[in-house]
Amino acid sequence: MPIVTKRPLTPSQRYRVVNRSPELSKERPVRSLVERKTKTGGRNAYGRMTSRRRGGGHKQLYRRIDFKRERIDQPAEVVRFEYDPNRSAHIALVKYQDGELRYILAPNGLKAGDTIVNASESAEFKPGNSMPLASIPPATRVHAIELQPRTKASMVRSAGAAATLVSIEKGMATLRMPSGEVRMVNAECRATIGEVGNSTHGNEKMGKAGRNRWKGRRPRVRGVAMNPIDHPMGGGQGKTSGGGHPVSPWGQLSKGFPTRKRSKTSNKYILVRRNGRKVRQK
Repeated sequence: MPIVTKRPLTPSQRYRVVNRSPELSKERPVRSLVERKTKTGGRNAYGRMTSRRRGGGHKQLYRRIDFKRERIDQPAEVVRFEYDPNRSAHIALVKYQDGELRYILAPNGLKAGDTIVNASESAEFKPGNSMPLASIPPATRVHAIELQPRTKASMVRSAGAAATLVSIEKGMATLRMPSGEVRMVNAECRATIGEVGNSTHGNEKMGKAGRNRWKGRRPRVRGVAMNPIDHPMGGGQGKTSGGGHPVSPWGQLSKGFPTRKRSKTSNKYILVRRNGRKVRQK
């Protein structure tokens, strides 16, 4: 998928870098696999804004992705690839032998006409095949990984992402995540072979603020540019950097302050955190 730059005939094209994907189909998505997507504008049930800088944007339909892959040992043929406005990765439309259509994340190396399978134990190690981690050899790159067995894929789903299977011991699989975190999951959890496609997504550049507005992202104003009544870092004579630690409008530290929720069922299986620190096992 080539990266394309435009001739700077207009200011909006001067810094724009787009990702061309000629293999994507221009047909509309399958009607039975989409549903209505409502927008909140960052407001809760009481109409109060709880998430700032959201609003507007183009209308979108939500594509239902098959993250469970529960049709075991039933081959499916890849029909075409499509764009999904709800995620950075592209999606592939697959058709089972009984005619059922489903969407899956499109991995690198998968082509139209290929056959994929959701194996119960082991299958051919090619991109798109899903199987338990216990049946995958170490050093294999995988994506769309379950955190708990028989649920759905919840990890490693963004464009170009892939985790590496390090080892399998005592029914637990050790994975090195794209963030650098090393964690263990149950070896019965399913994963898909290969890495997620559209790996050049991170090289795109908007080129103009209007493209962010199409995505529903409103402008962001710096706290130091506000008045003291609007932000703790506002005010001052001339340009100032705030004079204190960066905080939110409500005084919460915004850098170096842990915000991850503690989960007894998930965090205890982390061996190395994404910052490189090893976790002491109790």
